[in-house]
Amino acid sequence: MDPLTQSVVERGDLAHLALFLWASASSGLLMWTMRELARSNKRFSDFVAAIAKLNRLFGQTS
Repeated sequence: MDPLTQSVVERGDLAHLALFLWASASSGLLMWTMRELARSNKRFSDFVAAIAKLNRLFGQTS
């Protein structure tokens, strides 16, 4: 067993270990979600720019 984990188990701080693992997982999930949201916003911005380009293209011919 890992020395850090062994120390926690010996002291009876399993609740603290569980809380730390939960907080770490939650923080990691939040970071992943924020990165995906930023990517989604970029794709949407690119889509809007493409639509604007098409509108300019078709607007010039009429």
